[in-house]
Amino acid sequence: MADDARADGPESTAAGEARAEALAGGSEAQRASGSDRHSPSGNRALPGDSRTQSGDGVPTVALDASALMAPVEADLRLFEELDRLLGGYGTVVPAAVSAELDGLRGGNGAAATAASVGADLAERAETVETDESYADDALVALAAAGRVDAVVTNDGPLANRVLDAGAPVIALRGRNTLAITEP
Repeated sequence: MADDARADGPESTAAGEARAEALAGGSEAQRASGSDRHSPSGNRALPGDSRTQSGDGVPTVALDASALMAPVEADLRLFEELDRLLGGYGTVVPAAVSAELDGLRGGNGAAATAASVGADLAERAETVETDESYADDALVALAAAGRVDAVVTNDGPLANRVLDAGAPVIALRGRNTLAITEP
């Protein structure tokens, strides 16, 4: 059934709510003890781990082109939804995602408009370089290496790859609400 949930989109579960709390800094007991349910794995950075924290102790999320285009395509207030879901957070955009948006905005129509808005929103995030030139591969590499705490995307196949890499995915659930899906 977990695969069905992935195919149909994120499911609002207790685990997803717990992850939102963990991404936002964890429960008081977890913050006091420095532990979290993922700590034994050692493959992923946790909210208290400085490997992925943006310089001010908050989780870091990577943004995909589909998420950056969602304000036009799905009437999503991306940063307001991330604020609601995570509280404080840092954002990064792989250079390959910026290049993808630049290519899309050169066209005509709704997709070009959405890509233009997405490229403008991407400027709010830190641009990060990766060895991968394909945007999806860059996002999976960031997640697999523990360089980000979650990936924000509305791309189903990419979401599955990120989940398989062991990182949570933040995606649309419903018309214009974001939710976290755990790996």
